[in-house]
Amino acid sequence: MTQTYAPTYTAQRSWLGRTEDFLDDKGKGAWIAAMVVGFILFWPLGLALLAYMIWSKRMFKSSCCSKRARRGSITGRSTGNAAFDAYKADTLARLEEEQTNFEAFLSRLREAKDKAEFDQFMAEGSKNDDDAQKA
Repeated sequence: MTQTYAPTYTAQRSWLGRTEDFLDDKGKGAWIAAMVVGFILFWPLGLALLAYMIWSKRMFKSSCCSKRARRGSITGRSTGNAAFDAYKADTLARLEEEQTNFEAFLSRLREAKDKAEFDQFMAEGSKNDDDAQKA
């Protein structure tokens, strides 16, 4: 019995692509530092980096969003092992459900805190109004 595995070929990224990946991993600060160094060394290079950062929305995007987008492409890949792929899909679904439940819990917690603060404000406001009317 012979098992055949489909070889996975990944295209080698250019040095520019690897540099982009490196800066993305380090975050927005690394992009800004690269832009400043570009301006110091050769101003058109810094200007080009600034234009690229704005065009690619790297200036306005938090790093967690870019990592979340990359994670989506990784989780969709098959490993070739059906049992592990099923386990991975179940675990990811459970984790996503837990994340949704936790975010809903945090939302309810914030709403309860806001309501308590508002009720306290209204109670203090009516207390101050009563004191003003007595005087």
